Amino acid sequence: MRLPIALSLSIPLLLAAPWCLAQTAPLTPEVQRVGTFKQVQGEAWIGVADARRAPTPGDGLRQAERVSTGQTGAATITLKDGTVLTLGPNTTVDLNQFQFDATTQKGHFALDLLQGSIRVVTGLLARINPDLFKVTTPTAVVGVRGTDFIVETSAAQ
Repeated sequence: MRLPIALSLSIPLLLAAPWCLAQTAPLTPEVQRVGTFKQVQGEAWIGVADARRAPTPGDGLRQAERVSTGQTGAATITLKDGTVLTLGPNTTVDLNQFQFDATTQKGHFALDLLQGSIRVVTGLLARINPDLFKVTTPTAVVGVRGTDFIVETSAAQ
């Protein structure tokens, strides 16, 4: 059986130069999906200003992304460790840091609540090491000692 000429030429090249298969770099933690939008209602956006887009259920959330809701908006996001974030209307949050290794169950969580309200039902990360789970508002830092809480703040003046 004869192979097409393009295929027969590429096989020796792949065998002779295996380094070419590893040219695609893996995604860094900054661009990997850390969560998934489960529900989106009304006005909701990912990103800032002109670069923002409207999420739909199933869309991914990445570390360092901003999520905002409008006057009629709400969103629920589930993170990789099982943490559930529910944003109320007129809310803006920055997910500054989220790292979670499912094998070791170690990582960090840092969220800035710039305005509005958020309900957090913590996952494995906060249960294993609550000192590494922080929610910051314009006037306070919330250290987590429970598994279900709500934080509300007004916009920074």
